[in-house]
Amino acid sequence: MLHAPDPRVTPSLKQVEFNTISSSFGGLACLVAALHTELATFPSPSRPIAYPPHPLFGNVGSDSAKAAPLLTTSGQPPVNGAVVTLTASLAAAHQAYGPSKSNPQLPTCIIFLVQDNERNIFDQLALSSHLHRQHRIPSFRLPTSQILARTSIPSVAENPARPLVYTPPSSPTTPYEVTVVYFRALYAPTEYNTPTSWAARHHLERSAAIKCPTILLHLSGSKKVQQVLTSQPPEADHLRHFLPDHPAATLDKLRSTFAPQYSLSSAEGLRIALSPESANHVLKPQREGGGNNIYRDNIPKFLRSIPEHQYKQYILMELIKTPAAAKNTVLRSDGQVVTGNVVSELGIFGTCLWKSVPGSTKPEIVHNEEGGYLLRTKGKENDEGGVAAGFSSLDSVILYEDAGDS
Repeated sequence: MLHAPDPRVTPSLKQVEFNTISSSFGGLACLVAALHTELATFPSPSRPIAYPPHPLFGNVGSDSAKAAPLLTTSGQPPVNGAVVTLTASLAAAHQAYGPSKSNPQLPTCIIFLVQDNERNIFDQLALSSHLHRQHRIPSFRLPTSQILARTSIPSVAENPARPLVYTPPSSPTTPYEVTVVYFRALYAPTEYNTPTSWAARHHLERSAAIKCPTILLHLSGSKKVQQVLTSQPPEADHLRHFLPDHPAATLDKLRSTFAPQYSLSSAEGLRIALSPESANHVLKPQREGGGNNIYRDNIPKFLRSIPEHQYKQYILMELIKTPAAAKNTVLRSDGQVVTGNVVSELGIFGTCLWKSVPGSTKPEIVHNEEGGYLLRTKGKENDEGGVAAGFSSLDSVILYEDAGDS
């Protein structure tokens, strides 16, 4: 998000967080960008009428706007390549898995692991459809409650490769071998509420299927890891551990995107959290999915309401202060159309596939690329930003530059 604590200073970019499991809305974000492009260029790019002219954009809208342009822009969102990027990575993992390890060999597939009462099916459908059309890879949706019933792993004595075999309910005589398990579920504590759910996760982890993500990558996205990475010398330099070959200037630029974060195990973090200074902070639990944070003046009274041994479940982060809010109209997930001041949060999709190298502490990178974006726009008064939780709406970006620089 843009950070502007002082209106006299040029805004900077600050990282809200990074997510390593169930990073959703790539499919729907592409459709929203296509929708906005259609509206922004109807009936023609030179004279669109679906949207009113913007007084800052010199090449969009009325002749009066063209007379004295302040900014130049294409007038439409950049192409959103999220679906292409995400499916290319799944296809790369599918290919890296190689041929079936079963005996006799089985047809292979990718599994989309989903929640039992999944509401985000059409976002996932965009990915599975592209996998089928462009990569010719079959995929199946598997609810988490059906993992143990629909999949099996041969005994080590029978097949030490431990292939994960999936039997579609629509065709019980045609089993498939799973090359990739793509997690769009099992990220919330409520999804691990029975011994069976823990057994199901363990079952998947011990199989030969490539997991997106593995349990270790899943945990690396926790707020605690993000807080540790923001620590700076001389206290610690964990960032250099992961980027040992980069110059100090590059690491400093990366650190400049981190908002200050604190452990509640530290004296400074605990002091801020329990003092009036908390009014400039957010308390984040080790959770995914949005809607779980504690903000500002609510932090001290919340902490005093729970046992101190639970403090380690949270990290404290300085709030990002966005510039003066823009005014816009949004369609909320509950169907309401609301007009008011809004702020936006930009996410960039990235994919990486690697494998361990015997005798080396560094993995071999097989596939690594970024592409596509997710823009979420919410009311200025809303602290939370989740789309599925109903706090924000999917949006698109318009890139522009000062006319004098063009």
